[in-house]
Amino acid sequence: MKQDNKKQLINIPSESEKLFFADISRLLNEGRQKANAAVNYAMVETYWNIGKRIVEQEQQGKERANYGDQLIVNLSRFLSGTFGKGFSEANLWNFRQFYLTWPNDEILYTLCRELSWSHIRLIMRVDTEKARKYYLNEARAQGWSVRVLERNIHTNYFERLISSQNAISAVDEQESNVVTENFIKDPYVLEFLDLPENPTPKETSLESAIINHLQDFLLEMGRGFSFVGRQFRISTETTHFYIDLVFYNYLLKCFVVIDLKTKKLTHQDIGQMDMYVRMFDNLKRGEGDNPTIGVILCAEKDETIAKYSVLSENDQLFASKYKLILPTEEELTAELERNVRYLREARGDRE
Repeated sequence: MKQDNKKQLINIPSESEKLFFADISRLLNEGRQKANAAVNYAMVETYWNIGKRIVEQEQQGKERANYGDQLIVNLSRFLSGTFGKGFSEANLWNFRQFYLTWPNDEILYTLCRELSWSHIRLIMRVDTEKARKYYLNEARAQGWSVRVLERNIHTNYFERLISSQNAISAVDEQESNVVTENFIKDPYVLEFLDLPENPTPKETSLESAIINHLQDFLLEMGRGFSFVGRQFRISTETTHFYIDLVFYNYLLKCFVVIDLKTKKLTHQDIGQMDMYVRMFDNLKRGEGDNPTIGVILCAEKDETIAKYSVLSENDQLFASKYKLILPTEEELTAELERNVRYLREARGDRE
């Protein structure tokens, strides 16, 4: 006896059902995110409390030589035998350092609530309190992944901010205190472009690489930047001019125009950027916008030209070096020291 093959009818959901399904999916995702955040915070809080108890116990036994080392060893053996993995001596030292870095538990109820233990472990190894506060704020505000945070710490992201030795407003949570200099770095580290330093790339190649890695470039630029365009045309009655890259910063409330130079900075480069900024202010700046900022991104700076040009007088013009490979810590330190010395000299001339 033959049986008829019946096609299974496909029940296509209506538009209202699709919206209903999407709403349920949203609720589930939100619930999972809240659960993950709650678990993360509970673990971070536990690690801080363990670190606190370790320090308290050490202080009680401070008259005994090497008591702290012995205490960590014994505690690691006990916890590993009771709870399993995750309580190595290295981890317990991290818990201890966590508490010593931020002994006030207020940190737990603010920034650390939104960061993972991996974030915190990286930040607590940063040398200065100002830098730690900066990385805590930025990692939270910009949603930095652990990879991005590690890269930024490794490349001295905070220290590369111009005038970073006075960057109080850069770590202040009140946006009204933000100043232009805290958004400009020197040097910029662009290792993610995968371009060789030798031979020197063409400006068009550098520009294309930036566009192809725009998300990474925006992260390196810092807070508040959005991309506007490349080879942006501004026109007078007689001539067209093309600016390599144009961004808008919604925190500074102004346009930021960038000119790429793969060779050493010249006075012609500075004069050209000065003209671009003046033209952009006159032709493109909107009502309520602050004055346009111009940044010359160059392979090498001539400090003499920078010192005796309009760069030393104009707070809207900047020249910054870029590096296409990750510099060593010694190279970055030397570069930062040169920048600080130049800034002090330039400010001294203006005072």
